Amino acid sequence: MRQLAPGVRLLDGRPRHLMNVYLVEDVLVDSGTPRAAGRIIRQVRGNPLSAHVVTHAHPDHFGSSRAVCEEFGVPLWAGAKDVEAIETATPAVAPGRIAAALSKTPMPPPCRVTRQLSEGDEVAGFTVLEVPGHSPGHIALWRESDGVLFCGDVFLALLRIGAPPNFLTWDAELNRASMRRLAALRPRLVLFGHGKPLRGEPDRLARLIR
Repeated sequence: MRQLAPGVRLLDGRPRHLMNVYLVEDVLVDSGTPRAAGRIIRQVRGNPLSAHVVTHAHPDHFGSSRAVCEEFGVPLWAGAKDVEAIETATPAVAPGRIAAALSKTPMPPPCRVTRQLSEGDEVAGFTVLEVPGHSPGHIALWRESDGVLFCGDVFLALLRIGAPPNFLTWDAELNRASMRRLAALRPRLVLFGHGKPLRGEPDRLARLIR
């Protein structure tokens, strides 16, 4: 694991930064696909773990959640409007034929959510922000004291930083509003669901959506 900020570590991935999983104090944030379960469990074992948070109900973010929760006996927390999708393993589908085809692929095992997160809740020293669009109940985590932001998939940073593809996004216009909201925070460290961290450029996100 690599330290990114006080209390914030990035787990090793294969390949690195493709699907990011973080340990924030004693809370695991996201869990990649089902294939990541063994790697996540090996890295987390030996560290105190009190809970697991999922930023949104897509299979590359809650894929190993049930395995992690069962292995460590911890509860799963998620945005209130994504709870049903995680508990039934039926994510909200974006419009269009591509999204409809993707929705027919095998899904990760469902996992019971024991805490529904809403705007203003606290998780490991971070404030929960409701930022819907990519999924109905997408959340971000924000620590104002040092400007650290977990943005999930509101922004992607794989080839370049920008919006997630429309065919993977439940409501692209609503996600655009969430992008503007997060950019207005002027974060000093942005941690993405996919892609390398963005550090020391507080106006970068805002410039991208003008």
